Order: sequence, then C-alpha cells, then structure tokens
Amino acid sequence: MKALVYTAPLEMSFLDQPEPSAKENESIIEVEAVGICGSDMHAYQGHDARRVPPLVLGHEVCGRIIEGPDVGSRVILNPLITCGYCHYCQTGRFNICSNRTMIGMNRPGGYAERVAIPNQCLVSIPDEMNPVLAALTEPAATGLHSLVLADRALMRPVDECRALVIGAGSVGLLTALLLAHRGCRQIEIAERNPLRRQPAEQENIGRVYDPIDEVTDNDVFDLVIDCVGGEKTRQLAMAAIAPGGVFVHVGLMDNNNGFDARKITLAEITVIGAYTYTTADLASAAEKLHHGAYGELQWIQTRPLSAGSAAFAELLQGEIAAPKVVLLPGS
Repeated sequence: MKALVYTAPLEMSFLDQPEPSAKENESIIEVEAVGICGSDMHAYQGHDARRVPPLVLGHEVCGRIIEGPDVGSRVILNPLITCGYCHYCQTGRFNICSNRTMIGMNRPGGYAERVAIPNQCLVSIPDEMNPVLAALTEPAATGLHSLVLADRALMRPVDECRALVIGAGSVGLLTALLLAHRGCRQIEIAERNPLRRQPAEQENIGRVYDPIDEVTDNDVFDLVIDCVGGEKTRQLAMAAIAPGGVFVHVGLMDNNNGFDARKITLAEITVIGAYTYTTADLASAAEKLHHGAYGELQWIQTRPLSAGSAAFAELLQGEIAAPKVVLLPGS
C-alpha cells in the first residue's frame, strides 16, 4: 500500500509500505480522510522525541472497516490506545491512561491507505456522513472536552460568559464555533497569522484580532481557552482573564513560563489542563459535525495523500490559510 512517511525532520515521503496486520481484537480500516494536526507538524519539524522516523504519522482518521467484526461500517478512530486496567481507565478517564499509546506515535498512523487499530478505538458514524467532516472529529472533540471541563468550574452558564479563544487553528476555531452554537454572549479570537484570521473573520462570531497589534482587554473574560500553549499566549491569557474566571490550557507549544501565580491566587483563577478527549467526546463531536452545529466549515482544504509532503511544507511556511488540511488517500 501507499503511505506518507515521516522519514527525517522536514521530510515526508510518499512510499510503498507493508500492509497492516490486525492482531487479536483489532480491525483494519480503509482510510477515507485524515487531517493534518499541529502535533504532526511538531513531529515533522523534529521537535517530538516520541515520534521517531521512519514513521507513518496521522491520527485524525475517518474510514471504513475492511477486516474485523463489523466489516463495512464507517468509523472514526480514537487514536489513544488505552490499557483498560489502570486507575484512570477504571474511573473513566481513559485519556490520561497511565499506559496509553497512540497511532501515529507508537505505531503506524493514518497517513496511509489502510491502518490497523484495536476495536476499542472505533467510534461509529452514520454511513452518509461526509468523510472530510468526520476527519475533523478529533480536533472538534478536543475543543468540546475543554468546554466540558470548563462547564464544571464556571460560576455561570456559558451563554452568560465572555470568552477569549487564543489561536485560530482548527481546535481554536472549532472551539469558538461551539461556544457560538451554545449562545456564548461575547467571543473574541486572538490569532497572530493573518491568513488564519481570514477564515475566523468569515465565520462572523465575534472580534478576531492580532494580539500584538491590537489591545486585548484585561481582567474581563470569564473564560479563556489557550489552544496554542506558548509562553506569550499564557501571558495574554493571564492578563485577559477576569477575577474568578476559568483558564483552560489546551495547546502544547512549549513548557516555558507565562503563568501569573500571584493573579491566580489573589483573583481566584481556576486553571485547568485539558488533554485530548474521551470516547464520549468523540461521539458527541461527530454527531455535532454531522448535524451542522459548527456551521458549513467551508474553510477546510483537501489534498490528495500523494501531495501531503507539499502540504506539510506549505503549512510550515504559513502559506495555507485553511485552519485544517485534510488528506484523501483515494484521490
């Protein structure tokens, strides 16, 4: 089969690869669509020691089962492979399983015509669901999970809150769109890249701005969601959040400073780390995507899997305005 393989930093090669082999309690999925994630870009640049070339990356996968118990069914994949027996699995927090592994990291991922995955990772979708939309389930579920956690900590419902989303990539924009769907009374999106600001502005859900060139109001946002996770964005979040507010940290750009411990304490800021999603989040996000809760999402860009190397290079150079590029093995 053909696959897009991470062969060295800044090098993606379209190569012949061995067919995947299903182990016990696994299925083989024919990949219909697979998204390019920020973590894949991080690996592509050689910045992720966990992803060692040569490796097939890709974990935002929609496809059809061609070998396994439910042949013919259409599914999205939960890329996190969990043990099922640790304390976190036993208490339903599978996304922080002590022994988790992941496709596109510890084993071949979805930038291929076919991929093997445990049956426990399969999430059914309607047979008529658009595969390109389905490939957005993983980033949509990441944003949904952040709001599930925020809901538990906010003093008032989201529709009464003022929210700042930092970053207009797919996770950030989908999070903002879900906030709008839930009636959030004020939404602002901070994004440095002018190309990324364009699709966010076209959604017309609130102010979209460059936080370097334009002023961010301080101490006014009940909810801040940082989908970038860098020192500068944490500083922006800390300045913007209102006393008693909730700051959800989603992005993993770096592990430098940026938190204001004094303000966190004196203003009783709730800080929440949000990592990926649960299977329930994935199922809910897929349903919302299928039924239009996020809108038309006309900003998605598709490319053939064979053209994936060029897509990675263009994304690295900031030449693609689309918050999400989806690769299509069948093209």
